[in-house]
Amino acid sequence: MVYLYPEVPGDIIPEIQKKISGMYGVQDVKFISKGAALEILKEQMKRQSSLLDNLNKNPLPDAFEIRMIPSSRPWEKIESLATQIDAIPQVEEIEYGQKWLTKFSYIIKMFKLTGYALGILFFIASVFIVANTIRLVLYTRRDEIEIMRLVGASDGFIKVPFYIECVIQGTIGGIVGLTILYIVFVSVLLNVEQGVTSGFINIRFFSFGSLFLILLCSMFTGWLGCFVSLKQFLKTV
Repeated sequence: MVYLYPEVPGDIIPEIQKKISGMYGVQDVKFISKGAALEILKEQMKRQSSLLDNLNKNPLPDAFEIRMIPSSRPWEKIESLATQIDAIPQVEEIEYGQKWLTKFSYIIKMFKLTGYALGILFFIASVFIVANTIRLVLYTRRDEIEIMRLVGASDGFIKVPFYIECVIQGTIGGIVGLTILYIVFVSVLLNVEQGVTSGFINIRFFSFGSLFLILLCSMFTGWLGCFVSLKQFLKTV
C-alpha cells in the first residue's frame, strides 16, 4: 500500500500510477481514493460503522494498492521496489509489512540453517549405518573373499559387486524417502487453508533437478559407506 500526501492534486494521480506501473516487478496498480477507502472501512467495521458517521472530514489518504509479480516477491526485491516508490515526492508512506517480513525472512533463514545442519548430521549417520552394515556382510563372507584372493582375484574384482549393491540400495532408499516426503507434503498442503498460501507464500515440492540431485546424494552415500568399509576390511584380510 502506497499512501499519498493529503495535498496531492487529483490531476497528477494518473501520472503517478503510470510511473509506478512501469517499475520492474509491478503486476498491477489500483488507485483507491480517500472516499472509497472510507467506504471500505465502513464495510469492514459493519456493526461499528456508525462511529464514522460523525466525522467532520475524511482522515484517510488517497492510496495505491500494488500487486507484485511472483518472481519479485522475495524480501530483497520487495524492499528494493519500496525504495524506488518512496523516492516519488508525492508519496508519504509505504506499508508492506516491513516488520513482519523482516521476522518472517529471519525465520526462513533459521529453518534453512537448521535444515542444512540436519542434512549434514543425517548424511554422516547414513554413511555410518551403511559402513557398519557392509562391514557385517563382509565378515560373513570373509572365507569367500580369502578364497577369491587365493585364486588370484584382484581387489577391484572383489569390490565391484559391493559397490553396485550399495549404490542400488542408496537409490532405492532415496526413492522411498522422497515418496514418503511427497505423501506428507500433500497431506499437509490439503489441510492448510488455501487463502493463507495463495497470496504471498507459494508452497511447492522439489523440482525435478532437486529430486535428481537428492537421488545422486543417496547413491553417493551408499557408495561412500561401502568405500569406507572395504578400505578398512581389505587391509585386514
